[in-house]
Amino acid sequence: MHMDLKPENFLFANKKESAVLKAIDFGLSVFFIPGERFSEIFGSPYYMAPEVLKRNYGPKVDVWSAGVILYILLCGVPPFWAETEQGVAQAIIRFVIDFKRDPWPRVSDNAKDLVRGMLNPDQKRRLTAHQVLGHPWLQNIKKAPNVNLGETVKARLKQFSVMNKFKKHALRVIAEHLWVEEAADIKDMFEKMDLNKDQMLSFEELKLGLHKFGQQMPDADVQTLMEAADADGNGSLNYGEFVTLFVHLRKIGNDEHMHKAFAYFDRNQSDYIEIDELRESLADDLGQNREEIINAIIRDVDTDKDGKISYDEFATMMKAGTYERKASRQYSRKHPDSTRESCKNRVF
Repeated sequence: MHMDLKPENFLFANKKESAVLKAIDFGLSVFFIPGERFSEIFGSPYYMAPEVLKRNYGPKVDVWSAGVILYILLCGVPPFWAETEQGVAQAIIRFVIDFKRDPWPRVSDNAKDLVRGMLNPDQKRRLTAHQVLGHPWLQNIKKAPNVNLGETVKARLKQFSVMNKFKKHALRVIAEHLWVEEAADIKDMFEKMDLNKDQMLSFEELKLGLHKFGQQMPDADVQTLMEAADADGNGSLNYGEFVTLFVHLRKIGNDEHMHKAFAYFDRNQSDYIEIDELRESLADDLGQNREEIINAIIRDVDTDKDGKISYDEFATMMKAGTYERKASRQYSRKHPDSTRESCKNRVF
């Protein structure tokens, strides 16, 4: 069981048109015996199967996650969405999927049938991986017409990527404004964690180091932090990436640092991040459909809908997702009768 399938965890082997697509980040993966049930909560909220939230699941969680990815690839947005992580969890449990808005009318019935089969909330009736591969939509892929789903889908997918870059950009700004004393402390911590002295932190070094410095957390949370900071995706952290992680872990709630990051984007000192300022700050990350992407980011972050981002809205965006499993834990606390069978928490 991979346990954390999402678009970010697939990379092409090279830049050729014929490049092989590979799954990465097996840090949360587990080997299992057929029939074995699990209860430990893993994964990212958008891609989490309902039975994970209920703490009683098996290998079909990967089929669900792949179904969410397929839904996103076909329309550009996740099937279950909310302003908060708890809201995402509740949307998954409510299970209402939209097949009406654009571009779904142009998507083939076979494709929609496969998505429905992969996103069946009843894990017993959900398709198996073998059944997915045998589905007519995949079997007839070479004969199917190539239907253009339009620029909207591409713009939505691009927005996903840019929003993540917006948050990482802000984290870098915070890191650059750390006090000299703090920077020295971080450097010392990095050197002590780097056991083999290769100027890189592996997952194991990070886990042991966090434990040594008093940060007790499950492997899954360590993996989430590592992925958030691993900008080049090579599976380890250099010093600069570790600084970003440190900020994410320790300083994200520090108003002084957050205000400095906000001020970086608020270039005219109006106390708001306006569309022009966001466009200028993210110019290198936008590409085509830039206006639609910028407007979409404003819509997502601008909760009072005044067309600009206040400090409070910016801080809410930055603090969201610090621990991706928060929503599911909140759900579990509200549903204490959920099945809690012992989880064989083997991480490889």
